[in-house]
Amino acid sequence: MSLATSPDQIAATFAQRISAQEERSLSARAARSYPALRRRQEEDCGLRTPFQRDRDRIVHCKAFRRLTHKTQVFVAPLGDHYRTRLTHTLEVTSISRTVARALRLNEDLVEAVGLGHDLGHPPFGHIGEEVLDSCLTERFGAGFKHYEHSLRVVDELERDGAGLNLTEQVRDGIARHSSGAPQPSTLEGAIVRIIDRVAYINHDIDDALRAGLLADHDLPAGPIATLGLTGSQRIDALVHDLVEHSAKAGEIVQGERAAEAMGALRSFMFERVYLGPAVRAEHERIATVIRTLFEHYVEHPEQLPPSQAPLAQRVTDYLAGMTDRFCIRAYTKLKVPRAFAR
Repeated sequence: MSLATSPDQIAATFAQRISAQEERSLSARAARSYPALRRRQEEDCGLRTPFQRDRDRIVHCKAFRRLTHKTQVFVAPLGDHYRTRLTHTLEVTSISRTVARALRLNEDLVEAVGLGHDLGHPPFGHIGEEVLDSCLTERFGAGFKHYEHSLRVVDELERDGAGLNLTEQVRDGIARHSSGAPQPSTLEGAIVRIIDRVAYINHDIDDALRAGLLADHDLPAGPIATLGLTGSQRIDALVHDLVEHSAKAGEIVQGERAAEAMGALRSFMFERVYLGPAVRAEHERIATVIRTLFEHYVEHPEQLPPSQAPLAQRVTDYLAGMTDRFCIRAYTKLKVPRAFAR
């Protein structure tokens, strides 16, 4: 008998023990780990809950590894300390677990959703998403939403088309983590939806200050007075507010003052940073790169990976899966003569 198939006393009772533990320790409104709800049923792991198993599948997939070379806000920054899509993902996951633990919700579910929520983000951050959406609308009458594509990544693209076969609760949290989507069906998914915004607003302020795009005195006085002078103070204030109000309400909600202050900071960041002159200066170049590649692959589908999907989807899958540097290399290879590209 091999080690892999030998009897395991812990595995034999693992699900029963975890289920009993959750009944004792979790809130009545928390998602339960069992039974695993998957599109394709499979035998449970004897040492991990279904949500832990989803977490591991996400962490080990190709799309997750590519996040380290995808832009958060700043394209190819000169310093080493700017956020990437991967570091953003880790920050969201860490903060979300803190909230889930305080509210006695399922930390394993929150972790899996947090790690998987941005797997479908295209290169070059929100500008890349905007340009790809415009290309699809103009050429095919379609569109692009990164949260919808994140679900496609885990359902259809990973494992050479087999998908990760994640649980329904994790799939729901990934597909509904953005404000443009319906509300998640679990409280755990709702945590990630709010904390995603809490994290990116505050770490993007930090990066903008580091880049010299903002100075401390530029930040709006009212929200700063309400939430705190530093990113860590603001996140701490927002997390405490979220936990306290959610515990009283029985759902994931922010207090009125905190929500108003965070909304004001978000509006400020869109005006001064996300849509500001420094980032918008990159917009034309990014648009040229993505549009050029988009039109090229539409005209030359034989250069795309094999797929039975419609052409618009094939082009979307390929472009959205690119890292920033792969996208730039593909554009350079296409546009720069070989004699000058050495």
